Amino acid sequence: MSSGRDANGGHAGPLRHGPEQLVSPTAGTAPWDTWRRHEALQQPTYPDVDALGRVTSQLRGQPPLVFAGEVDDLRQWLGAASRGDAFVLTGGDCAETFAESTADHLRLKIQTLLQMSVVLTYGASLPVVKIGRIAGQYAKPRSSDMETRDGVTLPSYRGDAVNSFEFTPQARAPKPERLMETYHHAASTLNLIRAFTKGGYADLRLVHHWNRGFTSNPAYARYESLAEEIHRAVKFMEAAGADFDSLREVDLYSSHEALLLEYESAMTRIDSRTGLPYDTSGHFLWVGERTRDIDGAHIELLARVRNPIGVKLGPTTSVEQMLALMERLNPDGEEGRLTFITRMGADKIGDALPPLLAAAKADGRPVTWMTDPMHGNTITSSNGYKTRRFETIMDEVKGFFEAHDDVGTVPGGIHVELTGDDVTEVIGGSEKLDEDGLRHRYETLVDPRLNHQQSLEMAFQVAQYLSRSHG
Repeated sequence: MSSGRDANGGHAGPLRHGPEQLVSPTAGTAPWDTWRRHEALQQPTYPDVDALGRVTSQLRGQPPLVFAGEVDDLRQWLGAASRGDAFVLTGGDCAETFAESTADHLRLKIQTLLQMSVVLTYGASLPVVKIGRIAGQYAKPRSSDMETRDGVTLPSYRGDAVNSFEFTPQARAPKPERLMETYHHAASTLNLIRAFTKGGYADLRLVHHWNRGFTSNPAYARYESLAEEIHRAVKFMEAAGADFDSLREVDLYSSHEALLLEYESAMTRIDSRTGLPYDTSGHFLWVGERTRDIDGAHIELLARVRNPIGVKLGPTTSVEQMLALMERLNPDGEEGRLTFITRMGADKIGDALPPLLAAAKADGRPVTWMTDPMHGNTITSSNGYKTRRFETIMDEVKGFFEAHDDVGTVPGGIHVELTGDDVTEVIGGSEKLDEDGLRHRYETLVDPRLNHQQSLEMAFQVAQYLSRSHG
């Protein structure tokens, strides 16, 4: 881990690693190809298997999207979060789309994450590790392989990495070429991220100015006192001669659900320094509730790469299942290697989470615990929209902190679906968005996201929880 820390909670700059080369074995010879002998759930059925082979062969020859040294840095930061020496903020779209991979959309997402991180850093008095659901979150699992409308049945939309949202046979047919499009969109997104986070856009004073604009809205007056405390802290730093030029850059890591195994396998490379495999499609990869079977192909692949790995745990997760995942993914107990992302539902977390925390604590191997308060709290509004209620989301966040406090374990971070745009997809919050308001800017193609204002409101509430737990 680097020794410097930036004002927004990351480290001041990446470690300066020696030259590294990441190379990919040819198809069928890689040590991680063992996943092909296991059941692979949630995979598209490609009509043209030969085309899939050609595309994955091309992907194996592409440059890596992230580098081994960056991945190692993040693993160390996640280890710090497991000890309570850092806090993790993960946020971004439920499913990225190719059409919204633009500079404006990306800038607003980064701005939202930076604003949240400043508030969380102050509340926790800890560095905040920033991870985007970004530059790879182009695929989503679905509850059914097929969708029927007006008597017509077509493949379900599985994200832009697989097919198109339009309900036509041509659009819904899975196309391997979209995997290559995914790679190119991810590469351009990562280039923009580096430009924004290293080019002064993350300057603490600028981010703080944005937050003061947020609390000037009367709807958020109850957060004004915390915002004023942060303002006084920034003014003190200026008066004390803080080197703000050194606080203009942050590190923003990329993450996504490692769902499409052909893509993840093709993007895995051997690091010439260590001879170990890294999945270079993103820094942090997770496996979902639908694909975390201990004997499944997803766990088999992720067990063989050096990236930090996340696993979503729902309310039916047993202690035995959790311990088996710990043994399979982190048998040696390496800090920062394994993150459990709980998505229990606000009404279930109080009963479901404490036994898991207690069992992991008794096991002794380090785990970074994060809460995903979104996926367990999805409802359908009376006017037919898939939505979530802000207050219920925050109830699950509160339950997450309370469970850790009761068991004596460390709440390591939050994992949320959000956008920097002023969409109307989640009801509630201080601006009291109601069901009728959903129709104004309901833009998601999959799951409802917190908008910019709701994301900041969450940050201020979580900061209060953090200030109490670290006070």
